[in-house]
Amino acid sequence: METTQQTDQRSAAKRRRKELLEAADRVVLRDGPGASMNAIAAEAGITKPILYRHFGDKEGLYRALAVRHTDALLGALRAALDAPAQRRQRVETTLDTYLAAIEARPQVYRFLMHPAEDGSAGERKFDVGQHSAPLLRRLGEELAKVIAERIDLGDGGEEAARVWGHGIVGMMYAAGDWWLRERPFPRSQLVSHLADLLWGRLAVAGDRVGGPGF
Repeated sequence: METTQQTDQRSAAKRRRKELLEAADRVVLRDGPGASMNAIAAEAGITKPILYRHFGDKEGLYRALAVRHTDALLGALRAALDAPAQRRQRVETTLDTYLAAIEARPQVYRFLMHPAEDGSAGERKFDVGQHSAPLLRRLGEELAKVIAERIDLGDGGEEAARVWGHGIVGMMYAAGDWWLRERPFPRSQLVSHLADLLWGRLAVAGDRVGGPGF
């Protein structure tokens, strides 16, 4: 059984980790993919060895930041999917929620998806795909669950829901990545184009009986 002292120590460590992640966020917002462990340690007012003690290395810090931002994005996407609205409007709101998130914090997005070509002196490079791919898969699986719960896709519906979930996330990622780089038109126009692309079978599919609808 855990003692009071152990509970207090664990709570203190959790608070400290949160503070360090907030410091890392500030550096990432400023430096994007070029954010270094040295800069993050300086922002937090600690030495780099102490930062390593909490996260191991830049990969560990990256994983922690990815979970932090994915959790926040999933919460926002669920809220958009649960909002009372017609299906087409809900689709557009969900697409816009994702695109607004990457537009609002482009440096964070680039840090997670497009690391700097060269690491800072003394820092080992890491393969961003090793971590960004699981991030996208997690988003795809969560969206697939919502689709399966709310839309009656008939025979093979669960399989179709997984394909749709991962396909929609892949579409949002690829289109959003291109749009964020070039900004050829307003975000609302991209949302409309993507909703048009999705709207075919989704428009005619029925809601599941007794389910929350979509």
